[in-house]
Amino acid sequence: MQELITRGKELLADGSVVGILGWKEGDFSYNPEPAFFQNEEELDKFIYDGFCGANLSKFMIEASKKEGKTLVFLKPCDTYSFNQLLKEHRIDREKAYIIGVGCSGKLSLDKIKEAGVKGIQKITEEEDKIHVETLYGDKTLNRSDVLLDRCHVCKGKEHRIFDEIIGESKETNDKDKFSEVEAIEKMSSEEKFLFFQKELSKCIRCNACRNVCPACSCRKCVFDSNKFDSAQKVNTNSFEEKMFHIIRAFHVAGRCTDCGECSRVCPEGIPLHLFNRKFIKDIDELYGEFRAGEDAETVGPLTEFTFDDAEPQEAVERG
Repeated sequence: MQELITRGKELLADGSVVGILGWKEGDFSYNPEPAFFQNEEELDKFIYDGFCGANLSKFMIEASKKEGKTLVFLKPCDTYSFNQLLKEHRIDREKAYIIGVGCSGKLSLDKIKEAGVKGIQKITEEEDKIHVETLYGDKTLNRSDVLLDRCHVCKGKEHRIFDEIIGESKETNDKDKFSEVEAIEKMSSEEKFLFFQKELSKCIRCNACRNVCPACSCRKCVFDSNKFDSAQKVNTNSFEEKMFHIIRAFHVAGRCTDCGECSRVCPEGIPLHLFNRKFIKDIDELYGEFRAGEDAETVGPLTEFTFDDAEPQEAVERG
């Protein structure tokens, strides 16, 4: 972490950048949050550890409007989102100085608690273990057991775009990316409906999933419109809660980089990434394997036409 702070201060001091996008400690040491640092003194609050799961690429939309360059720290998976935003002309590459940071997978506080840990006071990390100091004694857990689900299906530890890289990464991909989707596909129509009805009924319309999603980059969202009464925060019926998430999933289809931020920030623990991952799986099967954000030039399969494209009936049969 100190190397990141030192490099940030150097770039600020020589005028290479005018601000820095990173993370700072939140209410608790294990709850860091995105932050914009404008001077060297503020960088003393900078933090980078196993709980810095936030994808900072979306914050570059606003940073691109500022004068001068902004230094942004991106994990390997974050660079896919950055590339996708470049492709959509939502950010300016010339306004960003990218430092790719090493990543060994990010930790899930929920999984730590599910392991029976209560009264957390402090969490320290080692290469393969984490140590938790609690009000009731200390506990050691395997790091791999408490990683975010998305880290188990990681796209890889190669940064797709960067100006320099600091820190080493460690592969964490040890599960099948589409296993959850395939399990749902095997359900009957009634079972699928009940599954998602149960999950989506938890939604409180806090909009955290939309606000954190790099693919949700519209300056004005249709769900903020008062014309159709869609801006309400709490759903009055089950149709509204389904409409919000299904429409949002369609809006990001073919553009979602599967960063998993929607599920990470959901206060109700809804596995929202399943919608997006289903679309990714279908696109792979219908149009050939495609990974949004792998580069900033390749045209997505849903935004161009070829004579080899799947016909509508073929798509229906696959669904």
